[in-house]
Amino acid sequence: MYPEVSLTHTHVSTMDTECVSLLPSVCEVLADSGRSLPDDTSLEKLLDWFTGLTKAGGSLLKACPCLLEFISTVGHNTASDPGVLSFTLKLTGLMAATEDGFKMLQECSVLDQVFNLRHWQDAGLWEDPCLRIGWIQGLKNLLQHPKALSFFVQSDFIEPLLQLQTDTSLFVASAANQMLAHILLFCQPVSSAGCNGIDKKEEDDGRTHASITDLEHPAVTMETSAEYTAVVAAITEYLKESLVPKENTQLHQSLQILKLLALLLAQAGAPLRDKLLQTVADSLEELVTAGCSQLTLPLMDVILAAYSSGTDERVPDQRVTRLLSSMLNINKPSDLIRAAAAFLHRSHHDTVHTARAVRILLLPLNITTGQTLLGTNTTGKTHTYKNSYNCLHSLLFSIFITKYISVPAADENWFSMEEQLKSKTSCVSVICVCLTNTPQITLKPSGVLPCPPVLIVTAVLSLLSICSGVSSSSSAGCSEVCRNVIGSGKVQKCALEALTALSCSPGAKEKISEVFTVLIKYLENPDSDPTVLHKSYQALVKWMSVCTDLSVITDQLRRDLVEVVKKRACDMRWEVRDSTVEFLGHLAGVRVCLKSAEEVCDASEALLSGCCTTPLLKEALQDTESYVRASAISALAKALAHSWQQGAALTPEETEIVSRLLEILSQDTEGFARRAVVRYFISWFSSRSSHSPASSSASFTSLLMQCVRSTLSQGSADLDWEVKVHTLELAELLLDEAFSGHQGYRKGSDTHHALPHPYGVVSDQAYMLHTHTGAHTEGMESDLAGALNNLVKQGVISALLSGLVDCDRPVGLKACRLLITLRETVCPLSLGALDAAMATVARVSCELPGQGWGQEIRQFLGMKKSDRAREADIAAQRSFNGADEVHSEGEAGKEGAKVAADSVTVSVCEVLRSLGLDERLDVLSQSSDHIHNSPLSLLQDILTASAAHTNPGTRPGQEVIVDCY
Repeated sequence: MYPEVSLTHTHVSTMDTECVSLLPSVCEVLADSGRSLPDDTSLEKLLDWFTGLTKAGGSLLKACPCLLEFISTVGHNTASDPGVLSFTLKLTGLMAATEDGFKMLQECSVLDQVFNLRHWQDAGLWEDPCLRIGWIQGLKNLLQHPKALSFFVQSDFIEPLLQLQTDTSLFVASAANQMLAHILLFCQPVSSAGCNGIDKKEEDDGRTHASITDLEHPAVTMETSAEYTAVVAAITEYLKESLVPKENTQLHQSLQILKLLALLLAQAGAPLRDKLLQTVADSLEELVTAGCSQLTLPLMDVILAAYSSGTDERVPDQRVTRLLSSMLNINKPSDLIRAAAAFLHRSHHDTVHTARAVRILLLPLNITTGQTLLGTNTTGKTHTYKNSYNCLHSLLFSIFITKYISVPAADENWFSMEEQLKSKTSCVSVICVCLTNTPQITLKPSGVLPCPPVLIVTAVLSLLSICSGVSSSSSAGCSEVCRNVIGSGKVQKCALEALTALSCSPGAKEKISEVFTVLIKYLENPDSDPTVLHKSYQALVKWMSVCTDLSVITDQLRRDLVEVVKKRACDMRWEVRDSTVEFLGHLAGVRVCLKSAEEVCDASEALLSGCCTTPLLKEALQDTESYVRASAISALAKALAHSWQQGAALTPEETEIVSRLLEILSQDTEGFARRAVVRYFISWFSSRSSHSPASSSASFTSLLMQCVRSTLSQGSADLDWEVKVHTLELAELLLDEAFSGHQGYRKGSDTHHALPHPYGVVSDQAYMLHTHTGAHTEGMESDLAGALNNLVKQGVISALLSGLVDCDRPVGLKACRLLITLRETVCPLSLGALDAAMATVARVSCELPGQGWGQEIRQFLGMKKSDRAREADIAAQRSFNGADEVHSEGEAGKEGAKVAADSVTVSVCEVLRSLGLDERLDVLSQSSDHIHNSPLSLLQDILTASAAHTNPGTRPGQEVIVDCY
């Protein structure tokens, strides 16, 4: 959407004035159907702009009188383009959204002309869905006040709007559906009858008996209440008659109405909600009985919307509850499962229905695995379940079953579900719905669970074993069902996702040994596809993170895991290799203990004994696939983080890894790996210990800083913008470290707005602080100069300056913010009496190369310098640089600089002051299309395209270039 620019007479900017002056010409172009538009979306953009102006309080009719003539012209010209006609209808409704605009348009007879249905039908234009949508949305824009409601009713628009619900165009039908919701919700009277004790029957018989004090919504007045009642009656009667499809061809109509009902019942006030429920309840019951699978979920949405909105006594709770109970007892197993899942997702605090939904969702898992999830001693045989009601775990649960779920219904559910699961297609679908909901089920209160949560974990593990073909049918549930899930990748993925989430279930930790056994089998299975292996790794890491004692994992399981990881690290499929190195990295980031009282270590050390992690990752650095190389680098950073934090001495292997990483940064052709290298050094720099032993500290620091300098140099010159941004993040860390504790430094590049302006007036307190602290100030400035000098040597300043003139906006933006932070720290004072105290800092210099970014910076400095008074420039240079010579006028912009063969040395402070960082930040902070993405540009595009279309001098094939936004 375009910026909301006010067109009112009190606030008209220069651009707004230009827009207003261009609008008459644009209207002329649009009214002429033979003229061309720059693109298909120009009308939508124009309408978006008008909408923004209206919302901001501007009056389109007063500011742009030409729009009224445009609407009248287009309304009479039936030869206009349907797109322009649709735009005109929407614009008319927008202009009539205020009572003043409505009155003006009505006085000119524009509303009757534009929205006259017969006019468009006689012209043969109504058949175009574009026009029908414009008519609907125009009325929706208009219907914002009582007069508009009267116009709508008196024009008999309700009947054609209801007919459009079944329009052949889905877009038209959807728009009509939304329009009905808008009418009922926006115009509904908010009645306090329920609180005032008014007879409910009187309220049900008609709204006309309600007093005006009960009608609080501004769209409904004494004059329009009867009209609104008529509209409600017509719509609700239509909903009642059309809700139940008479034949299959009407299913779409029923679906649309159910969507509308769900929206209305969720948002309607009590009077309207009651009226809707009373009208459509019988039709809803008929739909439930019909058992149409395509309508199960939308029907459930309607029932749950009514169920959730029942917050007062006036809602017919018993009827809604009966509908819900019926939905949770329908005969089709697939529909039953989906209905139960829909209920469970709403997290209702309804113990009875929640328990019912839980049992429904666990039934497929119970049948397939043979686990006793439903409180019965089943073995997968149907007759066992039929005779098992006397074998329930507790008398209380038996009472619950008897009261809420009849024995015949339970038997029927079992039989029908088992038959459904014997079909492979439906079996996979039903099982997956069941698995998706198992984690949520285990977190339910014990009162609604038919079994302990840990038994559900066991069932999922059993299902995974069946899928892989490990479990025999005799130890599982129904053999015919088991055959359908063996080798099913979809079921395996759902089960692994469920198992991952079940790690947080009550009592799950006691199953960790079984979990590892199953997952390692999956990793070993040669038939497992890459996604299944990836999810197996994810499940392993998740279960490791919740395990408090790894002593339960046997040595054999550890050996098996080591072998399978080594095997998968060499898999022919790069996706598997990538998942494996990711797993090693994630495992290294998980802290565990071998026994509850022992020292904490990382999971890779505990499970893999550290024997394969680093060697495998080091080998993966040579992988032919860039994704694998990038994952290996990230995993190495996680694997070595602990030794960095502990300040451990670098090993020859780690030194070799560093060399390889610098090689990747300079030579790798793929950006993924190069980004990972820069992030690696960011992690190393951030994680290093300041308490490392003296014996290792020197070599450790020396190698790290060499890597940092090399990374800043290569990363800032990289072709990938993300590499350059990560490089600036590393530079930011160096800034933070260099100025840590300095009173003028604000950590973080995004805090620059809180800093004082560099050329602002210095307060007396600040002046006293800087001029009367004596030796302390001198020492502070000396430390500041040393820190700045180190940053120059490390390459931080060069990285920031090169980033500032980078062609990628995110790079320039971050560099600019960091440079402002640096400027506020090292040269916060304006030229004047305090310059002498900053002389040490001011003498710190950096080198600008003769080509590339250095040349751009030098040219920019030259332009800035040429604007200064000559005398002030000379004085500033003498003060800052202590220079004895002043360069000639022909070298403006290079004063204080020592010219080398192909590079220039300049004062860092002088550069920071001269770059115009604040102005540059303002430009960089705006979106890249802020100049062209504007209403003025849009209007100019329309006129330019039109002129090119009608200009006979335009060469054939000549393209008119317009802004794309």
